[in-house]
Amino acid sequence: MPELVVAGGGAAGFMAAITAAEAGLQQVQIWEATAEPLAKVRISGGGRCNLTHACWDPAELVANYPRGEKPLRGPFSRFAAGDAVAWFSERGVDLHEEADGRMFPTSNSSATVVDALRRRAEAVGVELHSQRALQAVQPLASGGFALKGRGLGQPLHCAKLLLATGGHPSGRQLAQALGHRVIAPVPSLFTLRLDGKFLRELAGVSQGLVPLELHVGAEIFRQRGTVLITHWGLSGPALLRLTAFAARALHQNQYRAELRVDWTAGADPQILQQQLRQARLDLARKQLANGRPELLLAIKKRLWLALLNQAQLDAAMPWAELSRQGEQRLQQILQRSVYSVLGRGPFGEEFVTAGGVDLAEINLVKMESRKQPGLFFAGEIMDIDGVTGGFNFQHCWSSGWIAGGAIAAGFKQ
Repeated sequence: MPELVVAGGGAAGFMAAITAAEAGLQQVQIWEATAEPLAKVRISGGGRCNLTHACWDPAELVANYPRGEKPLRGPFSRFAAGDAVAWFSERGVDLHEEADGRMFPTSNSSATVVDALRRRAEAVGVELHSQRALQAVQPLASGGFALKGRGLGQPLHCAKLLLATGGHPSGRQLAQALGHRVIAPVPSLFTLRLDGKFLRELAGVSQGLVPLELHVGAEIFRQRGTVLITHWGLSGPALLRLTAFAARALHQNQYRAELRVDWTAGADPQILQQQLRQARLDLARKQLANGRPELLLAIKKRLWLALLNQAQLDAAMPWAELSRQGEQRLQQILQRSVYSVLGRGPFGEEFVTAGGVDLAEINLVKMESRKQPGLFFAGEIMDIDGVTGGFNFQHCWSSGWIAGGAIAAGFKQ
């Protein structure tokens, strides 16, 4: 009888299985429903795998989790980003930090991470069973569980069970069958489709330090950072972070909202007004297209021309001819552009769901169920999700490490 069966061969599942086996468990199995374990790790970050984020203070790290900020303070005090970096380095995967804080393997290939996890699991005796999906769980009166699964002839008994099935509904259904409350999942980390024809002409333009304000019913969500204009609306790190925090509100409002954008990076309105008026003198002979006040120099040229058009201003007009009404329209467009949100962006880009097993029913010191002794959780199956930038993987490493260690420690008592 296996001491531990891990349902789910993803990041959290592998971390838990390896940690348990390294701590002395002799019979550890990973059941992966598909033919390819660690598939999400392999395709993440454009095939480079954004393993974690260079955020070394656990108190700062938790602020990147729209669901789970307070509950994660304890787990991250035990295993956070620095611990993940050290863990992978000790197992042959060195990481490097990029300018925005994201951390990738120095090889810039997710295959390095996948190979390291699979090699380590094999080295410590973890049995990997691909195309074996856990379908039913029966707690045993004597302790442990009877498991039924696709690809398994007779039910298998195990002492401990870890559900690490990610966002797949099968894991949530199993948790419910075992008495757990599941918070209904909704998409997180998605782009927005906007009603803005001029945006389609600017597809591919990115702009940094953009303050965003999303009005969803009576709620307001704010973020600031880089946005990417697409042919359907907006994407980019700041927009993805915004939708992560607004995920539930947007879902409840059927993805209808109002997005307000400040293209001036949050410039002081009075100073900008002064510079626009001074430009009539300092840039008198220059066309609007070819000269700008200092506060507007960071705006990309294509975007600047489009904003002039939005303000109903002729780009070939000299600054000296800019009327007071034209100046007011321009400042309005620059600092308070308003776009109607029509829905999520196409293609179902979201990699993450908000929702999962209710954290109130999990002892996060061990990642163990408060409802069913011997049942553990790790990763995205829990009602925890992070913003883009390596934070969701960090939760997988942390929860998997804690669960694996706690399971192994339980056998030693």
